[in-house]
Amino acid sequence: MTKTRMGESWMPADEYGRSLPRFTVNLLVRDVARSIPFYRDVLGAAVRYADGDFAALNLAGLDFMLHADHTYDQHPSHTRLAEAKLRGTGAELRVLGVDPDAVEKRARASGATILQAAKDFPHGWRDVMVTDPDGYIWAVGVPLSK
Repeated sequence: MTKTRMGESWMPADEYGRSLPRFTVNLLVRDVARSIPFYRDVLGAAVRYADGDFAALNLAGLDFMLHADHTYDQHPSHTRLAEAKLRGTGAELRVLGVDPDAVEKRARASGATILQAAKDFPHGWRDVMVTDPDGYIWAVGVPLSK
């Protein structure tokens, strides 16, 4: 694994790994620094740690990670990463408890891609769909009142 980080990370990898819930998300991105503004400024995620190789984030209580492609250069999926134009097609990352109208407003202000504007859906959510710089689709919203 190629690292660009100088020095040690915010915590040992095994300690962080053991702290994660039974289900989490790890997104492989071309450039962590390019991705951080979307997650922080558009989605409103808390950045717990970030460097050129890795970021630990939290959105509405969900801990998730970003890893730069170069950290997977010895991984079997590295060739697939290099060939991928848009990432995550066919998967929606859904998080309940995030104001979709506020996310849409911030997305418009920052120039982020809005795949689907905020609206009420029959599935009981008001949500918006936005994509990160690598094409991962985030559907965030709130439950509709009955």
